[in-house]
Amino acid sequence: MAFAEEHHKWLEYHKKRRAGERKDRLERGHRHGEQMFVERVWWPIFGNMDDLHPEYEVADWRGMPYFVDFVWKQGQVKFAIEVKGYGPHVAKTDRTRYRQELNRETYLQIAGYRIVAVPYDELEAAPELIISLLKALLTPCLLKNMAEGCRPFTRIEADILRMASRKNGYLKPVDVVRGLGLNRRTVIKYMNILCEKGKLKPVPVQGSNRVSRYELIHSFMDAEIW
Repeated sequence: MAFAEEHHKWLEYHKKRRAGERKDRLERGHRHGEQMFVERVWWPIFGNMDDLHPEYEVADWRGMPYFVDFVWKQGQVKFAIEVKGYGPHVAKTDRTRYRQELNRETYLQIAGYRIVAVPYDELEAAPELIISLLKALLTPCLLKNMAEGCRPFTRIEADILRMASRKNGYLKPVDVVRGLGLNRRTVIKYMNILCEKGKLKPVPVQGSNRVSRYELIHSFMDAEIW
């Protein structure tokens, strides 16, 4: 599924679960820089926005509400991700705001968040560098969750994903029936589960709603997970 469609669905999902200032902040705060981060960095890494929360409300050390650009929660790990432009964060004319921002970041670490600062200029000039750094940062956390038993796929699901990978990313239910010796109803059940998990995408027959095959959605963690 194209990024624009997935991004719209993701935002609508969060808007429907918010009201008042929390909803208004999402509509006002998720702008160009934040959208560019999701499209140029997060989407190429994961292929989905699962567990990524935009304009996430936390309380600062004074108990005042504050909205982080993104919070990503995976198992016991929490990351607070901020897209930072040059001007607002070094302006000498607003020292109070700058000081409060530094205090807030320290407090977020006390509250159990790992802070990730993403330079806005880097998003425009070299998003591949941010991708590389973020992969190096997140991979140990994902592997730790897997080691603690938080594996994202059952054995059958992993077998189906391996088959899809061997077939250049496209797989028909009949391939799984023959390859794994399962009945068709069971195969369709697991393939639908993998669609819900964002790892497969149904591909309909042209001009019809009938699904003929499924496309594999790749992730940078595929080698470790499968």
